[in-house]
Amino acid sequence: MSDGTLDTLKARFNPDAAQGMDEVFQFHFTDKGDHHLIIKDGSLDVAEGEHDDPSVSLTMSTDVLKGLMTGDINGMTAFMTGKIKATGNVMLATQLTSLFPAG
Repeated sequence: MSDGTLDTLKARFNPDAAQGMDEVFQFHFTDKGDHHLIIKDGSLDVAEGEHDDPSVSLTMSTDVLKGLMTGDINGMTAFMTGKIKATGNVMLATQLTSLFPAG
């Protein structure tokens, strides 16, 4: 994943939405490798590679992630059409838009 995409996620992070959370979002990018987000009590840590015990694992392209973050792609539609594959606590993935709101 490009540093620009990571920087955008960091800039959009909503610590209020993450209060009381202790979750790991694992991203397997089909075009950029693996990264994970550790969200704990309103803080965000972004790391490259695979986490030992993620809460949810998501497989997609970086373009799909960008579309989700801008609102151009509906997450449920992307999941149902196979653009996103998810394992683990799949419902947790629905919180991404509140954790990283657009604008």
